[in-house]
Amino acid sequence: MSRLADLIRFYDLLRQLERRVGGTRTLSELGGRGDWPERGVYFFFEPGETRRDSGAGPRLVRVGTHALTAGSRSTLRQRLSQHRGLASGGGNHRGSIFRLLVGQALLAHGKVAPCASWGVKGDPGSAATAQGVSRAALLSAEEPVECAVSHTIRAMPFLWLCVDDAPGPDSMRGRIERNAIALLSNLGRAPLDPPSSAWLGQSSDRPRVRDSGLWNQRHVDETHEPAFLEILERAIAGDAGTQ
Repeated sequence: MSRLADLIRFYDLLRQLERRVGGTRTLSELGGRGDWPERGVYFFFEPGETRRDSGAGPRLVRVGTHALTAGSRSTLRQRLSQHRGLASGGGNHRGSIFRLLVGQALLAHGKVAPCASWGVKGDPGSAATAQGVSRAALLSAEEPVECAVSHTIRAMPFLWLCVDDAPGPDSMRGRIERNAIALLSNLGRAPLDPPSSAWLGQSSDRPRVRDSGLWNQRHVDETHEPAFLEILERAIAGDAGTQ
């Protein structure tokens, strides 16, 4: 089957998922721990981004999961919380590639004041040392960008799919995530459902973001396995809206 046919089916399955879970949410409505399955896959849309080839409706801009390392104890809600940021509006872009990518694009677009330490090192202490400033000064300089990132991501509607399998790289969650990204990505191929000219990701310094049309880095250069749609369909049917 063609990529377009698989893309149409993929979005049809997401419509089924949306009905089962009672509609999309935003991270501003994350809710408590009891509202979420332990493990799952999430699918983010973005205001202003619509499809043109696979049908009418919003365009997916990010797919993700968690606990792909054997023995990992991270939960779906914990991963979504990392993307959402703190209740105060700030957050930690070093703990969320989603936040890092969105922040970099906001900076490049001039929507926030320049921040030299954004994306530097893997923790604030190391970044402060590299920048020759105190940790407190570094976090203070990054706070406006973190708040802008939180505001942007919290406005994005998303769906979630309960797939409560064991942590590990070969999990069903990992297979759904990997193949969904590969199917959606326009990197190195004729574009389907391309991003709008106003999409924030157009300002990204990452070619994989700009050319794929996704806030993803991994799997955007891969080819999807059409059989994953059967796995996705079974997972949605077995979910039955359980949260």
